Amino acid sequence: MRPTVLAVLVALAFPVTAALATPPAPAEVPSYVTAAVNDPARKDDTVNDERRKIADLMAFAEVKPGQSVVDLIPGSGYFTRVFSGIVGPQGKVFAVWPNEYGKEAQSDVQASKALVANPHYANVGVLMVPANQFKTPGKVDLVFTSQNYHDYPDKFMGSVDPVTFDKQVFDSLKPGGLFVVIDHVAESGSGMRDTDTLHRIDPAIVKKQVESVGFVFDGESDVLRNPKDPHNIKVFDKAIRGHTDQFVYRFRKPG
Repeated sequence: MRPTVLAVLVALAFPVTAALATPPAPAEVPSYVTAAVNDPARKDDTVNDERRKIADLMAFAEVKPGQSVVDLIPGSGYFTRVFSGIVGPQGKVFAVWPNEYGKEAQSDVQASKALVANPHYANVGVLMVPANQFKTPGKVDLVFTSQNYHDYPDKFMGSVDPVTFDKQVFDSLKPGGLFVVIDHVAESGSGMRDTDTLHRIDPAIVKKQVESVGFVFDGESDVLRNPKDPHNIKVFDKAIRGHTDQFVYRFRKPG
């Protein structure tokens, strides 16, 4: 009897163990996100959608129609265009460029300004601000930055204290608002050592800095993780470019 009972108990235990080991499923993608991603005006962007997991990231960022959103250092405007479609005519998207970064990416800044001139993106505005003085015209629902948090402490940006920057983001958000940070993973324990050399940052230091100003860690997504990334080469290295291991953190302002 005892061996039989033991075998039954072991068999029952396996499904529980398997369930505990299963990673959480990506957030369900709302219809308004799907509609924005499928906007025909994005036809040139769609080639990157699977690699960049755009729908999953928008669902994770909890973007909704009517919201005010900051796309911080928006690059080519890949995320800006989707944000515009999601928030709709009652919402607002701010493409925010630190002046210092804009000097290094003049073509991208001009692309943002050209986007604003397009009637299809009438809800988008461009803001140029000093790197050490992040601010928005009013309180917003979301501040989103992809692959740029690591730039703030670097010399070309004026060696901004990330904690000071985080506090400015906190103050710009409505109660309950979100700060979503996506960046390239550096070696564990490296802190900010590799921000200016490898263009990577240790996720642990980001979490520590952001939480220190009052944000509550609200979750993470693994849709951009890549265990094959060695974490010790430049993100522009041909061996890994476009496929770096990236963390996706969501922080919420209490309220």
